This record gives sequence, C-alpha cells and structure tokens, in this order.
Amino acid sequence: MMFVDAARRYLDALPEDATGWLAGLRDRFVGKALERMHAEPDHAWSVEELAHEVGLSRSALHQRFMHYLGQPPMQYLASWHIQLGARLLRESNRTVAAIALDTGYDSEAAFAHAFKRAVGAPPGAWRKAQAARSE
Repeated sequence: MMFVDAARRYLDALPEDATGWLAGLRDRFVGKALERMHAEPDHAWSVEELAHEVGLSRSALHQRFMHYLGQPPMQYLASWHIQLGARLLRESNRTVAAIALDTGYDSEAAFAHAFKRAVGAPPGAWRKAQAARSE
C-alpha cells in the first residue's frame, strides 16, 4: 500500500507540462486508452475504437499520445504486446502459439515475426537464452 500511495503522490506532484508514461496515465484520455489496452491485450484494438472508447477523435488521441508518450497509440500497443509476450515467455511454460493469441496476434507466425523484429531473436530462441542466463 505504501508503493501505491507513493506512486499517487508522485503522479500528483508531476508538473502540468510533464511527459512520459506516468504523465500519460494522468491525462484522462491517454490514461483511459492505456487502461483499456492493458486490460485487454488480446483485443484487436484500432485507433478508431480506442478514440471512441475515450471520447476523442482519432487525430486528437494520436496527438495526445505523441505529446505524452512520443509515439502513436498503435506503436505503443505493438510495443506493449512484445513486452507482455517477453514476460510470458520468460515466466511461463506456455507455448509460443498460446502467448501469441494472448498478446493480440492472429497467429504464432505473426507474433514470431514481430518479436524477432523487435528483440532480434525468435521467441523460442529468446526464451532459451533467457533460461540459460538465469541458471
């Protein structure tokens, strides 16, 4: 509970012109979009749907993401999918195909291609390397 309280105090103390992920959380539109993306990572989000969910136009949501996070909503979402996939690869024994579906990809091949492009290694090889490092 102390961590949550400290995080809230930090967010409240951020200057109005602050940028970054935490400042984005504080923005009512970007924060709600982030909440939706993180709550349902397997959902096939579009900018249009996220904008509708938060009550903005697509261009306004894009602009706010660029201001606070320095990247468009779909680029952020793709990065989040890779981060989530990496965590699941590292912390579970689930198949790459199951992780692909849980992180919003239509197929194992699509996830493997995106993962390799972002991380530099296919998911299976990356998982083995991570396991070897922790031994």
